[in-house]
Amino acid sequence: MAESWFSLSREDQAEALEFAVARSGRPAHLLEKDIWVVWVLSAIYESDLASKLTFKGGTSLSKVYRIIDRFSEDVDLTYDIRELAADLLKQGNPIPDSASQEKKISSAVRHRLPDWIEATVKPVIAAALAKDRLDASLTLTGKDRDKLILSYPAVKTGTSYSAPTIQLEFGARATGEPHHVQPVACDIAPEIEDVTFPVAQPLVMAAERTFWEKATAAHVYCLQGRLRGERYSRHWYDLAAIAKTPHFAAACADRALARAVAEHKSMFFVEKDAAGAKIDYFAATSGQLQLIPAGESLTALENDYAAMLEDGLLALNQPSFVDIIEQCRAIQDDANRQAVRSERLKALDELAAQAQKLDMGY
Repeated sequence: MAESWFSLSREDQAEALEFAVARSGRPAHLLEKDIWVVWVLSAIYESDLASKLTFKGGTSLSKVYRIIDRFSEDVDLTYDIRELAADLLKQGNPIPDSASQEKKISSAVRHRLPDWIEATVKPVIAAALAKDRLDASLTLTGKDRDKLILSYPAVKTGTSYSAPTIQLEFGARATGEPHHVQPVACDIAPEIEDVTFPVAQPLVMAAERTFWEKATAAHVYCLQGRLRGERYSRHWYDLAAIAKTPHFAAACADRALARAVAEHKSMFFVEKDAAGAKIDYFAATSGQLQLIPAGESLTALENDYAAMLEDGLLALNQPSFVDIIEQCRAIQDDANRQAVRSERLKALDELAAQAQKLDMGY
């Protein structure tokens, strides 16, 4: 009978990790961390939280869609705004109809979300830790207390870029849609026989929406011309990876989805460019997307990418930063070309409809 990973001694775990490193080429500390990522997803999605939280971001691209060959360590989760702030939505519409309504919703989310994490999510994970007899701690942290950190006793360690912690980052200003349930397994599982590893069935955001979320985030970075913290270069790597799949063409073709992302960010994530002007997300999704930064912001991005490579987050496929930027330039041009063409076709359709009404005497 197969033995559970967590029932193995630390010595046996260390030996198994080294064996998996030899077979997979992936760093031991990241293989171990991945086990904890899947475990925490399992703890959440085997609970009553399963239908209320959407798993999204880079980790979903890696673990669910297998689009990126990048170890993504953070678990990004959206708590449906219709659950947390139902009393503030007009006729259930998750998009505010005014700036004042947005302020009320955002203020409520900032106050309610930490309490919900503390009272609901933390006990669920704590109970799962106790059930599996695991020695790990949970800490609510972040400026808005919207991050739950799971610290585990690592058998293997890497550089400071990737610590032995799993960061669960929660948001609650969207529905998480479109989304669907997908299976998730540990990267180490195919390499080790007679050992069972965690599995999960998370509710996952569509990769097409993730493309537009990341593309607009990169667009903001380019217009602001400054580094927004560490670990930001991953967005450009992820965009280049998505562009090699059918999800890119689907995202560009889905104009309603692109507008939905622009509408959401225009209300909830207002940003200003380097000159102080409000950034237009609708322009970004309609033919004016910018993915290539310049000057010091490009240098900062390159340095961040080098740090990511150093810690082995791209163990198997390590494209150069120059290649990533050139790929993103092609993505930018292709996405803009398709958007402009779509907008022109839409305008022609509207003119044809107006002409038909005139011919019919309306």
